[in-house]
Amino acid sequence: MSGTPSFEIERLGPAERPSPVTVPSDEVFVDDSTRLFLDPHLESVRRDLAAGREPPGFEVAGPRARIFFDPETTRAAIATCGGLSPGLNDVIRALVLALWHRYGLREIFGVGHGYQGLRRRHPEWRPLEPETVRHIHEQGGTLLGTSRGTPPTAEIVDSLQAKGIDLFFPIGGDGTMRGALEISREAARRGLPLAVVALPKTIDNDIPFVRRSFGFETAVMRASDAVRSAHLEAQSVHRGIGLVKLMGRHSGYVAASAALATGHANFCLVPEVEWSLEGAGGLLSLLEERLAERSHALIVVAEGAGQYYFKDTGERDPSGNRKLGDVGLYLKHRLVEHFKARGAPVRLKYIDPSYLVRSAPANPSDSLHCARLAQNAVHAAMAGRTAMLLGYWHGRLTHVPLAALAGRTRAINPRGELWWNVLESTGQPVRIGDPALIDPARLA
Repeated sequence: MSGTPSFEIERLGPAERPSPVTVPSDEVFVDDSTRLFLDPHLESVRRDLAAGREPPGFEVAGPRARIFFDPETTRAAIATCGGLSPGLNDVIRALVLALWHRYGLREIFGVGHGYQGLRRRHPEWRPLEPETVRHIHEQGGTLLGTSRGTPPTAEIVDSLQAKGIDLFFPIGGDGTMRGALEISREAARRGLPLAVVALPKTIDNDIPFVRRSFGFETAVMRASDAVRSAHLEAQSVHRGIGLVKLMGRHSGYVAASAALATGHANFCLVPEVEWSLEGAGGLLSLLEERLAERSHALIVVAEGAGQYYFKDTGERDPSGNRKLGDVGLYLKHRLVEHFKARGAPVRLKYIDPSYLVRSAPANPSDSLHCARLAQNAVHAAMAGRTAMLLGYWHGRLTHVPLAALAGRTRAINPRGELWWNVLESTGQPVRIGDPALIDPARLA
């Protein structure tokens, strides 16, 4: 498979200590050679074998019979980074319980406010034990606090080294993963046996080689509530339009999934598919047709959609991401302006539930996923794995090298099944207008 990265996981050294984990059968322990195909299609496997190469695959997650670290002397640290997401507290709790009860660690620390809490002058440490985290999974947010951006890597490693940390569990999205890779590399340069095992937290569900990041299902559930509300508002009045802006800087998975889950959306706009307001077949003309036929319409838009309607100011957030234009407010203004100018005003209800979604506690499905991710992150770290994150692929938890993420993003395939499902559900055309018609003078 051309361009496929290496999926070999870095190890700190040989795992020579017997695991203290009690299992009902030795079959529970996962052999290091167990792999899960990257592409499970038979024709792909045959093609690789015919070319004389082993089909690429992931190391399968799970407890190992032998481990690298001595539980009696091992210290662990946990940090939550980036924006809030459902399930952060679930992951913290499951990490602490697995470290404490399964491996007998007694020195577990929470880092206050993400990577920023590891700055050299003011490292923020909080001892964690089962009693501390007993009920936190019932709440949204994060016990430890969070922040965006990454201080100098050397400062972070200085703090971890000074505290004698052996296992480090950063929890976050793509920016956090980049930081985790740099931390593992700096530790390696110093000859420091530090296991860096990251856990994928992103509502956008856009981390490569991870089919499902925690918090995503809860986000879709909460976003669907907003979509249903907008639908009810729109259909309850004459010429009503419901407009819902959802998360998704570069990937429209939440918007697409909420549109499919509710079945109410007439238009779903995502970053992966270009569209325009103007011209024949543009969103404005399609809305005119929809309102003439049914007298109401519902639009779901991802926050990163239509960014060509905004001038790039060059501004970046603390994580290094371009500051996006507010496509929700822009659409609201343009739609109201358009129909008013034609003497056919609309009643538009605009909903942006972003912070309600981010701060929500995890639903049962996400809570279960969080627990499994955390438990297997602990197994990986204790076995001496490093520079990796926990992935989810074809229904199994896997080990994914952080280096494999470099230069890659996970996004909706406009020619794939998910987007075809959205087109079938909404009834929108394959192409909405032509972005080439955008007037530069009208850029917001």
